[in-house]
Amino acid sequence: MSRKIFVNLPVGDLPRAKAFWSHLGFAFHEQYTNEVAACVVISDAIYVMLLTHEFFAGFAPKPISDARASTEVLLCLSCDSREQVDDLVRLAVEAGGRTYNDPQENGTMYGHGFEDPDGHVWELGYMPGDQAT
Repeated sequence: MSRKIFVNLPVGDLPRAKAFWSHLGFAFHEQYTNEVAACVVISDAIYVMLLTHEFFAGFAPKPISDARASTEVLLCLSCDSREQVDDLVRLAVEAGGRTYNDPQENGTMYGHGFEDPDGHVWELGYMPGDQAT
C-alpha cells in the first residue's frame, strides 16, 4: 500500500501562511483549502495542512506550542540540487521567513533551512545520487 503523509501545522495568520508557501512555488489542493485550512502540495505523497489555531486545537490532545519559543518538530525536505536548497531558503526569507543557521556541508550532503513566519523549522537537504533512499 502506498502511503501519503499530511503534516498538520497551526498557523496564526492563514492568508500570510498561504502567501508564504505560494512564494516558495508550492500549489494548494483546493478540495482541502478553505477559510480555516490550506493544503500545501509538497509532492504526490506529502502534504502540509496549514490550520488556524482554533481549527488545529479541535484535533490536538495538548495545547498548541509556540514554535517561535520552543522547537516542536524539525521538518526536512529533500531537494534535487544544492541550488534548489539555496533558492528555497532565499524565497523563504523574501516571503517573511528567516534563516536560523548557516548552510551545512557533511561529506557529500548539503543542507540549509529556514523558519516559516509561524516559527516552524524547515530543513532542506541535497544528497547526490539519492542516498536517502
